Amino acid sequence: VQLQAYGGGLVQPGGSLRLSCVVSGSILSIFDMGWYRQILGKQRELVARITSGGTTNYADSVKGRFTISRDNAKNTVFLEMNTLKAEDTAVYFCNAFRRALVIDYWGQGTQVTVSS
Repeated sequence: VQLQAYGGGLVQPGGSLRLSCVVSGSILSIFDMGWYRQILGKQRELVARITSGGTTNYADSVKGRFTISRDNAKNTVFLEMNTLKAEDTAVYFCNAFRRALVIDYWGQGTQVTVSS
């Protein structure tokens, strides 16, 4: 199973970005999917998660600003990020978790920088 994340970049405060994560080597529908982020020197933290059934949850810091969604037909998970703040600057990682086997997979990360 491979995960490829896209969509990072440089954006001004208040701006928006949309991250995509394409899963290959398996079908997306069997996985719970998540977006995590990591700042250099700090632990990786959960940003948003969507279960195989479509239930979502978010870190308090992004509630109301970020939206996670999935398109199983396209094997892709999205993270819509609005009203971005400087503190959202991090490397964002895509995660796929298969509950039945307690196995998870990680993508390579994409850099998001929020700066004027």
